[in-house]
Amino acid sequence: MCDVSVIIGAYEAMPYLVRCLESVEGQSIGADRIEIVAVDDGSTDGTGEYLEEFAAGSKVPMRVVRQANSGGPGGPRNVGLSLARGRYVFFLDADDYLGEEALERMVAMADHAGTDVVLGKIKGVNRNAAKSMWAKNVERADIYASNVKFTLSAQKLFRRELLVRLGMRFDETMHTGEDALFTMEAYLRGNGVSVVADYTCYYLVGRDDGKQVTKSGSYTLRFHSARVLMELIAEHEPPGPKRDQLMVRPFLVTLLPQFGPVVLKQKEEILLHKLELAAPLMDAYWTPTVARRLGGRERRRLTCVAWGRPDLLKEALLAPVVKPKVPFGRRVLRRLRRDVRRLLLRARTAV
Repeated sequence: MCDVSVIIGAYEAMPYLVRCLESVEGQSIGADRIEIVAVDDGSTDGTGEYLEEFAAGSKVPMRVVRQANSGGPGGPRNVGLSLARGRYVFFLDADDYLGEEALERMVAMADHAGTDVVLGKIKGVNRNAAKSMWAKNVERADIYASNVKFTLSAQKLFRRELLVRLGMRFDETMHTGEDALFTMEAYLRGNGVSVVADYTCYYLVGRDDGKQVTKSGSYTLRFHSARVLMELIAEHEPPGPKRDQLMVRPFLVTLLPQFGPVVLKQKEEILLHKLELAAPLMDAYWTPTVARRLGGRERRRLTCVAWGRPDLLKEALLAPVVKPKVPFGRRVLRRLRRDVRRLLLRARTAV
């Protein structure tokens, strides 16, 4: 048994796959402690051929599966997971690459802390990446109060024993949000979450060839992904502050964008349909505690959604952003400080 099975689901991944695989082979943890399980999901650009060529010459044990296109990332990941033999698994997207010490540092953290999930610091390359959770290393993060709940992508280190014991797999019927569902379940049912923040473990690459694998499709898929994530949270957390802290994530990340400025450009019937899809979620999970955890503008927009008022929602979207009034300008503050210093000096002189 090796330490880490690196699972790579690849679709039309050339030439980015080259650096991806090189980053795994060059890991400081050593080739004898890792394996690669790569699944070509029906590529036509030479991805499958390159995987086989790399496997033939790599010092890292590597298995390659070539299959017909499954329609999403969940299928290849599940295939890779079924073949993995490591104590841990790491899901690496074929467009991206690892920092040289990534696996060594994440395995060391998991072994030391005894946790089942480890987040390694992510840096965006030609694209944005999450930043709020990388302030410091954390052996055991509070999944409720901390920002780790906002990073639910699959690019993390998972203890394989947890996944096997719980029979965890990616939901292949979902075309968006399947990784959030998988990761949140591991957060909730696993033995803790750690954060490696003092080293860039993962480079999230923005492709410049127009083939970036992004979450697309009908807006109805977004509402479905929000619903199943909310149901998962509700299944494992009873009503109360902890549930509300976790519910902030699907409300803020998944639902709120559906009621952003885009609705001002869409047909009225689409907005009404969105409100219809949101209604049962708002009825079930929108609480005063959740509302208080959002910013003012976000809270107002979602309150309009909860009320089913498209007219008020549009007014909220069109309202100008009002900056808080500052009672004193900088010049006035400087003058006040200067006058205070003069008064203090006079007082000392008088004494």
